[in-house]
Amino acid sequence: MFQEIIRTLSVDGVRYGYRVLPYDRSGGADPATEPALVLGGALQGMYGWPQMDDHLGPATDVVTADLPGMGSADPLPPGPSAGLLRRAVLAIADDLGIPRLNLFGFSYGTAIAFGFAQHHPERVARLALGGVPTHIDEAQVDCWERARQLLAGGDLDGFAALAADALMCLDPERPVHRRELARRYVRRSFLHALTHSPHAADSLYRALADRPDFSGGLSGVPALVFAGEHDTVTSPERQREFAGTIEGSRFLTVPESDHWVVLERAVEVAELVSGFFLEGTPSAGPVTLPRQAGAPAGRT
Repeated sequence: MFQEIIRTLSVDGVRYGYRVLPYDRSGGADPATEPALVLGGALQGMYGWPQMDDHLGPATDVVTADLPGMGSADPLPPGPSAGLLRRAVLAIADDLGIPRLNLFGFSYGTAIAFGFAQHHPERVARLALGGVPTHIDEAQVDCWERARQLLAGGDLDGFAALAADALMCLDPERPVHRRELARRYVRRSFLHALTHSPHAADSLYRALADRPDFSGGLSGVPALVFAGEHDTVTSPERQREFAGTIEGSRFLTVPESDHWVVLERAVEVAELVSGFFLEGTPSAGPVTLPRQAGAPAGRT
């Protein structure tokens, strides 16, 4: 693989950047599919997707981004941000000089990816969405309000712990692969971002306050939607209902995982998404994954 390329852009006066891991064209071979752009959660920036580099890098260009409000980018301006974020994605596609791209959105990034596909279906070759937060219940709203108060009071450790737990399934009767490892990683990631990014707190506030819009349906774009079987942010049943609004889409659940399926099942998710982007359709068979080493059946 070639050395990565970092590009800086601006939209509506807001500076942001994206990263390209170029496909190796030195042998004269063309990429197997369109470039793949990965959009993650509220604090997941351009350097958080090594598994996608590994699985898609040998086949096409892999693109990740610090969109406005994320990572090294400028903070989002006041007011609704959905339109600005869609324009930021469009500017990346235009800057790459490509007619279409493969688009993978996870969690917070699903709203950006889905909205972009609705407004610019001609620019999207395939759409993969994971952990789609289509419905946030009142208990979660209350939990996030407590987390917000901790953050406003300067209790970063308390916020990181509560926020991580709110995004995970902690029921011991529901097996989640590498649950404690993912839990510690998410807590550290929140704490690191809040400590080192000047506008991480604002980004989190915006992610919590801006209710994403997943209405309106979609047609003309091949789509895959997947959820961890124990996702407690939005249930797999509700995510399946959302997938039904996308014409011709396929929905899958990934066993022994929750909302953080991209951490708990990183390799399997990368294989699922890359297979969809390369072949246009996921495997027709069920997703079968190994249990965590040393865990008894049904437990982690």
